[in-house]
Amino acid sequence: MDPDSMFSLFLLLVFLLSGAFFSATETAFSTLNRICIKSLMEADPRKTKRATLVLTLHDQFDKLLTTLLVGNNVVTLAAAAVSTLLFMNLLGERLGDDGAAAVSTVILTVVIVFFGDITPKSVAKESPEKIAMFFAPMLHFFVVLMTPANWLFGLWKGLLRRMFNLQADERSMNELFSFVEEAQQDGIIDAEDKQRIENAIEFDERKAVDIITHRTDIVAVEKDDAMEEVVRLLLETEYSRMPVYKETIDNIVGVVHMRDVFKAAQTGKKPTLSKLLTPVPFVAPSITINTLFKQLQKDKSHLAVVIDEHGGTAGIVTMEDVLEELVGDIWDESDEVVESFVQLEDGRHKVLCSAYIHDLFEYFDMPETDESDATTVSGWIMDMLEKIPEKGDTFQYNHLTVTVHKAENRRALECLVTVATDDEK
Repeated sequence: MDPDSMFSLFLLLVFLLSGAFFSATETAFSTLNRICIKSLMEADPRKTKRATLVLTLHDQFDKLLTTLLVGNNVVTLAAAAVSTLLFMNLLGERLGDDGAAAVSTVILTVVIVFFGDITPKSVAKESPEKIAMFFAPMLHFFVVLMTPANWLFGLWKGLLRRMFNLQADERSMNELFSFVEEAQQDGIIDAEDKQRIENAIEFDERKAVDIITHRTDIVAVEKDDAMEEVVRLLLETEYSRMPVYKETIDNIVGVVHMRDVFKAAQTGKKPTLSKLLTPVPFVAPSITINTLFKQLQKDKSHLAVVIDEHGGTAGIVTMEDVLEELVGDIWDESDEVVESFVQLEDGRHKVLCSAYIHDLFEYFDMPETDESDATTVSGWIMDMLEKIPEKGDTFQYNHLTVTVHKAENRRALECLVTVATDDEK
């Protein structure tokens, strides 16, 4: 082989390796997990600088992608030109220039597809974080080198956006949940972390009306009640604070704290209940629990009254209710642990009707219904029955048979759910 052919072969190998580099890094940076990169940085401080560079490149993915695509196309075209010259030198006399060019095209296509595209992308897909960490400095050099091209493509992209009124798609809630699901499947987070993250995603979407203790369940005292009655209720319910109303529950005038009641009793004083009251904030049912949380912090209050459209009391919300939306149920030593969903020995499921309707559908792995605007199982049962539920009432919904097991005060308290078998569906 003459020196010109040797040089052409050397250039061809350089271009093929460059193409493999661009293909591998494109796949690595498009599939890497930022959490894994940060974990690597925390596990080994020596990798902090390179990990930071990877995250920086990933943050400017548009520039990175432009660099990779331009680089890959340039080296592919260069490889095609050099390969054609190489095969014309080697086979031109026997096959002619056209025959040598055809052989070059076939062989180069196979080599580029297999060694320059499929193989590096497959390897990068298996270990995207390691590939990104290894090639980050070299890739950063090419991004800087391609700055003029990136600037031009940025102008072109802006022009296209204005011409066709293009807007970047916002991440939907379902996409975020999909990312969290994938993180759990990849072993990055466990089931509890997944639940907390999903709660945090929904935190600004949920409203006060979704987590209230409804007025029928409120334990409160009348402003003119004797202190003995207040003490009795506090000891009986073991609540730390209790709403106080005047004449009717629709007129809540404040909150009394168990600490203040017992402190007054310990000192031998017998103040009226009105002197122990602390103000209580009033909120609309549509307020998000994120905003509610901030308001409770601002007012230094642990309880808020949710009013209905007529100005009456729809229910109450506590700071604990809000926090449970983030971290799950909070139990203390005196609480009796209550599970909303329990599978019984006979295959049926006992469901508390105070549970949220979306938790019911999630528990039975069913899509949520649009047939009811209710937020609780109790409201859903009433909508399905189209009447006030009574013990023994039953109805079918998809493959579920729902039977009211306990009912009181014109609402269902507990129901039994039977899931149809595959043969019965």
